[in-house]
Amino acid sequence: MSEVALKKRRPKHLQLTEIRLPLPGFVSILHRISGAGLFLMLPFLLYLFTSSLWSEESFAQYKAVVSNPFSKLILFGLLWAYLHHFCAGIRFLLLDVHVGLDLPSARKSAGAVLVVSLLLTVLIGVKLW
Repeated sequence: MSEVALKKRRPKHLQLTEIRLPLPGFVSILHRISGAGLFLMLPFLLYLFTSSLWSEESFAQYKAVVSNPFSKLILFGLLWAYLHHFCAGIRFLLLDVHVGLDLPSARKSAGAVLVVSLLLTVLIGVKLW
């Protein structure tokens, strides 16, 4: 092989710790993670919903589960996942209709998604607990 062909080869091992992801890419990955987390936690949410509506005894069981600090932490994380997924989804819908495709706008909208989702999570989370 020629030297030019050897220089154009891709590395065999990526150094994942050295890759710097831009903010829009970070928001995109968090959008996927939040969607997967919401999907995987759907049985837990449905269990909580049915136990809150079935009877008085099941509502007492619901209150016991929700009052657990670990459950509160999980529900707080799910609240963030929902709000981030929602805000990022609106951003991606706007990108699909060609609004904010240039680099400065994409960076600003990605930052806005992070700030708004975290702010709403704190506001709603404090109000709920």
